[in-house]
Amino acid sequence: MTRSNPRARSRLSPLGTALAACLFASTLSASAAELYVSSEKDDTIYVFDARTLEPTGKIATGERPRHLQLSADGKELYVAASEEDAVQVVDLASGKVVEDLDVGEDPELFDVSPDGKLMFVSNEDDGELTIYDLEKREVAATVEVGEEPEGVLASPDGKRVYVTSEVANMVHVVDVESREVIANIVAGNRPRRFALTPDGKQLWVTNELSGDVTLIDTAALKTTGTIEFEPKGFRPEDVTPVGLLMRSDGKTAYVSLGRANHVAVVDVASGDVEDYVLVGKRAWGLALDGDESRLFVTNGLSDDLSVVDTGSLKVLKSVPVGRVPHTPLVRD
Repeated sequence: MTRSNPRARSRLSPLGTALAACLFASTLSASAAELYVSSEKDDTIYVFDARTLEPTGKIATGERPRHLQLSADGKELYVAASEEDAVQVVDLASGKVVEDLDVGEDPELFDVSPDGKLMFVSNEDDGELTIYDLEKREVAATVEVGEEPEGVLASPDGKRVYVTSEVANMVHVVDVESREVIANIVAGNRPRRFALTPDGKQLWVTNELSGDVTLIDTAALKTTGTIEFEPKGFRPEDVTPVGLLMRSDGKTAYVSLGRANHVAVVDVASGDVEDYVLVGKRAWGLALDGDESRLFVTNGLSDDLSVVDTGSLKVLKSVPVGRVPHTPLVRD
């Protein structure tokens, strides 16, 4: 499933090319769910059967692939290729990059509007949020935010976008219609990623260098508290939360603690840390499978993926996933 080089492609007949595409598609369709993992150093997305965890192939991308997200119809995979200055579009039927979206310099994270029409992209080098029109395939607007923006999250109604600034230690709230920042909320030190409670009333923000999570009331646009982490055997400076994911029922949140090599399990209602799960080195990206029975954790310094049973909170398996895995994503 690796993208062919030009010489190899020139030797394939049209029939051979069609058969290869059908083989890729039949391989994917044979599994009810696929797991994709981006590898920053390999310029590759590794593909696994999400249930058996057997590798089924790989997809070649541009340089430094990071965040992954499915298109609204689930037929395409968007990947932020940071050093290509593009979000690339992967056709999942063929397993190939078919388009580069010019979304500005050094895209790292992005989100797609609930209706699938707009993409919101953080441009780290420019200190901007790019609003990209997916229907017209053009930039609709750019919005200046704080330096080194990373986290991006669209509200469920599509009217707002939340953006973190790692340097300004702020969460910027952007009104989608006016293309303007309507609020700047002070978070912790080096805010990174977001999660919303299912009712949309509370926004959670991981703060990598202050080692905590900031809680924000989305109606008042004010902070309401913090959640701190103290896994045993680690110094406070090693606790560097980045990844953040909430279960669909809104009762439990998972927070990857970076160099503390754990995932924290948090009761959402109380904000209490219920447990810590030891995973690989520098726990980073998080994803749940379809029934939320397993949590996938990318570990950037041990170059593997930890698979956690969410019932027992035990690691079931560790899977090698290339060099510096960034984002896991499950497609049911």
